[in-house]
Amino acid sequence: MKKLIIFLSIACASGLRLVSIYNTVVDAQSWTSDIPASIQSARDYFQHVDPRRFYAVVGPANEILILMTIILFWKNGASLRVYFAVSFLMYTAIIALTLAYFVPRDLILFRWSIPEHLEQIRAAAVEWSRMNWLRTLLGLVGVFFSFKGLDTYYKTAAAAGDRGYRSG
Repeated sequence: MKKLIIFLSIACASGLRLVSIYNTVVDAQSWTSDIPASIQSARDYFQHVDPRRFYAVVGPANEILILMTIILFWKNGASLRVYFAVSFLMYTAIIALTLAYFVPRDLILFRWSIPEHLEQIRAAAVEWSRMNWLRTLLGLVGVFFSFKGLDTYYKTAAAAGDRGYRSG
């Protein structure tokens, strides 16, 4: 069970990172290509559903999975707790950054009146694109530490051999 949880956690976090990279490389480039027309096109495209819905579902699932990983691997050693806790901290930092930095810019980009706030929209689009690379990097660090924890777990299990190591 616990191996399944860590694999699900890594898969979920990796998926979030790939979508984040896609948002920066494709979506944000599209939004900024010809402001104000490109912003209006993005607003029209996202009228019924947008990437925030994906993040609202998968982001909390990712947090729950890494917390479950910490709990399930708790008895397997301090180094595992540290690796998985770093992953949790990175994912939590992403949530904090999203709420404090990205949500206000999303509101500017997708809710504010375009004619009255054209310069603010242009600035928010550039800021969003630049900072999303940091958000992606935080997630990649989290994924790296989850992989490091998984690798350490398997190395410890292999070293323990038949000495009764609880591999779960």
